[in-house]
Amino acid sequence: MAKDSIMAKVSVYLTLTCLLPLLCNSFSPENPKSQRILVLIDDFAIKYSHSLFFKSLQTRGYDLDFRLADDSKLALQRYGQYLYDGLIIFAPSVEKFGGSIDLATILDFVDSGHDLILAADVGASDLVRDIAAECGADFDEDPAAVVIDHSGYAVSATDGDHTLIAGDDFLQSDVILGSKKTEAPVLFRGIGHSLNPANSLVLKVLSASPCAYSANPKTKLSSPPSLIGSAISLVSVVQARNNARILVSGSLDMFSNRLFRSGVQKAGSSTKHEKSGNEQFVTEISKWVFHERGHLKAVNVKHQKVGETNEPAIYRITDDLEYSVEIYEWTGDDWKPYVADDVQVQFYMMSPYILKNLSNDGKGLYSTSFRVPDVYGVFQFKIAYQRLGYTSLSLSKQIPVRPFRHNEYERFITAAYPYYGSSFSMMAGFFIFSIVYLYNK
Repeated sequence: MAKDSIMAKVSVYLTLTCLLPLLCNSFSPENPKSQRILVLIDDFAIKYSHSLFFKSLQTRGYDLDFRLADDSKLALQRYGQYLYDGLIIFAPSVEKFGGSIDLATILDFVDSGHDLILAADVGASDLVRDIAAECGADFDEDPAAVVIDHSGYAVSATDGDHTLIAGDDFLQSDVILGSKKTEAPVLFRGIGHSLNPANSLVLKVLSASPCAYSANPKTKLSSPPSLIGSAISLVSVVQARNNARILVSGSLDMFSNRLFRSGVQKAGSSTKHEKSGNEQFVTEISKWVFHERGHLKAVNVKHQKVGETNEPAIYRITDDLEYSVEIYEWTGDDWKPYVADDVQVQFYMMSPYILKNLSNDGKGLYSTSFRVPDVYGVFQFKIAYQRLGYTSLSLSKQIPVRPFRHNEYERFITAAYPYYGSSFSMMAGFFIFSIVYLYNK
């Protein structure tokens, strides 16, 4: 019996050891196509009513795991390793997640570099609101409030309360929304949110029009709405300092097949689009959230003296050196050279002594050369690159700088010629004085 027990424990250990490599981490530059996403839903009907969105993800290679939000077996990690690369929460009414998932678990998931899509709706639970608030998006406190726009609504034969909005105030960023402009307005029905001014990382991607406001459409306004005009964000994104990406939407319906296929005509416009911009908008922004666009990596960071190939362990003051780095961007299929003219390197000790733009060859190689300053100490080569929509690059490499050794100085220093002259003139004067003094009668 003891032998069988030992064999059983060994078998369990080997099984767990084999499973560990299958567990997921955040976006990996070494294996960027390996993406497993947990989708939490209120009802399995959402899987079919929003199938076009889910199908676009699966077509791009994502493995979706659909689970009810209150499933008692839910878990984001096992044996200290995360099971998923991303999380989609399409459960606006959930009061409490099942299993081991809660607010702190989701925040830890994002803090570990993983991505999140959160869709709220009218009557969103406090849990969903708290998640959004932690990401810098504060939903209207009135649970019955929705975004109303009497000038930017979508023309409809059945909708008379103007809560179906045709939004077209997009963030101007090809990295986040794609290079192809979204021509048709996006249909939106849901709740609005404001951005936390203390959070500089959150951005409005789709804003409400200046005439919009947030209120309960079934009651009369007794006081001015708390959210009005362009301050209302319909869809926002966050890129954390660890490069994790988050999408917060006030409308679950925006991702639905019905609005994907629906035609749209904005009030006051004579142009009627056969298809709304929802599918293009949601697809493009999901590419950004899951790092199919705007993800940078830096490789082959090198520095050496001009004319040499080996990297030295120390530099001497006034040495001429070369610095280079290769930067690439992930396109969803492969890595392509990143081309920009605003990448800078600092030669840094307490403060930048040298700040230079890196020139690029159009193939991803950035390089420059400069002279080490006439100051010795421990310096760093630093690149801190942050641009809208792109993952931040933070590179640092330490290198000491020494002064000249005693035998490395020139025999005669040009700047010291006046002192040399004064010394020899003094000796000559003393010699002449001695002769005159000794032999003068």
